[in-house]
Amino acid sequence: MTVRLSRAKINRLADIVIELLQQVDYVDFPPGVDAPALRVSIKKAIEKELHMYQEIEEKVIQKIKSQRKTVVEGSREWDILFRKYYNEEIGKLDKTL
Repeated sequence: MTVRLSRAKINRLADIVIELLQQVDYVDFPPGVDAPALRVSIKKAIEKELHMYQEIEEKVIQKIKSQRKTVVEGSREWDILFRKYYNEEIGKLDKTL
């Protein structure tokens, strides 16, 4: 369920963010901040965010697998539990931000 992006896609997303920021009148880049440095920062932020969601997914999967009753992956019950636990973890994350 985790979104996996190739380096090329992450690079493209970073480029799109920079292009959009450059088009906005009320966004000014500080002196000395060039597009390549900004691109690296944006790429790191995207990768960090994707990694965080991957960790949440892994935690949810472990929680389902640790149930007393065996739940078959891909079953309706698995999907329901996955959504429930995933939303709980996202809720916890929202409270910490």
